[in-house]
Amino acid sequence: MKIFLLIILSIFISTPGFAQVYKWVDDKGVVHFTDDVTKIPEKHMPKTEKIGVLEEKIEVDPSPKTKGDTYKDLVGRNEEYWKNRVEDWKRRLRSAQEKIEQTRIKYNELTEKFNDSKSSAERNQLRREREQVKQEMDQYKNQIEEAKVTLEKKIPEEAELYKAKPEWIKQ
Repeated sequence: MKIFLLIILSIFISTPGFAQVYKWVDDKGVVHFTDDVTKIPEKHMPKTEKIGVLEEKIEVDPSPKTKGDTYKDLVGRNEEYWKNRVEDWKRRLRSAQEKIEQTRIKYNELTEKFNDSKSSAERNQLRREREQVKQEMDQYKNQIEEAKVTLEKKIPEEAELYKAKPEWIKQ
């Protein structure tokens, strides 16, 4: 009887609890590991790394739900959160595109003034102004690139990581 009990106990004790494991680094550079995604601070979520899926997998029903859909991602965020996040980055992209177009027009106007100017003092002033406008254009280019990467890569990766429904982030 003791042997039988020992065998039963060893089966239960040796059964591993398989789950997804996440790795993240805090502000002090300390590496953390967890199998509970809700324990990762939100500001560190984008840099969270999946380091292994063992056996247990969370299944997400890809079928559309009715109006009373209460599905939430692993950290409790719903469709509205993800759609708002995508829309915010789309707004940022449009804004940066508009601003770069405005600065491009300003840059071209300054170039025309520079080319028409006969005064070296005025040309130096126009050169400085053009350089400032060029720096603004570079900032807007960086903002455009950041928004595109976020929309095309980062948000979809995060949505997959947190088991949000793919249709929530459709652009």
